[in-house]
Amino acid sequence: MNRNKNFVFLVFISLITISCFDSSKPNYQFFPNMYESVGYGTYDESEAFNNGIEAQLPVEGTIPRGWMPYEFEDTNEGYDLAKNTLFSPLEKNEENLAKGKELYGVYCAVCHGVKGDGQGILMKREKFLGIPSYADRDITEGSTYHVLMYGKNLMGSHASQVDSKERWQISQYVLSLRGKLVK
Repeated sequence: MNRNKNFVFLVFISLITISCFDSSKPNYQFFPNMYESVGYGTYDESEAFNNGIEAQLPVEGTIPRGWMPYEFEDTNEGYDLAKNTLFSPLEKNEENLAKGKELYGVYCAVCHGVKGDGQGILMKREKFLGIPSYADRDITEGSTYHVLMYGKNLMGSHASQVDSKERWQISQYVLSLRGKLVK
């Protein structure tokens, strides 16, 4: 008797399940967004943001993590101001000098030469002419940092390749090269 009830119950559940199936329509999907993702445009209006705005603005006065503001402008006046008032926060030691030498070899020596005399491989091959020797320039760590930040004349900015600390290390090494050339 108990066995017959179980059989009838199983048949009843099977009929209910099959009766809901329609081969012309897909079955009911739980969490349909997992199967068919909704495409959103980058700046489409959305109810996810307050007051219907497309994107949230950062809080006023905040800066991205790891970014330090640089208050000197990309002008001749900014260059002169950096030259006279900007000083390295890094300690002058062998570790910073060695790292500056390594970075100089990667980013600077190809134009300015290994000795800083303006005789890099690109100068020798006449790809760029008129690259100055550090001995001929009145440079400081601030002016070197500023030029690495913004570039000057034909030299482009290296701000996207080297971070703030690395720019100071390169500046230290450039001044050490200048000291050797001036003697």
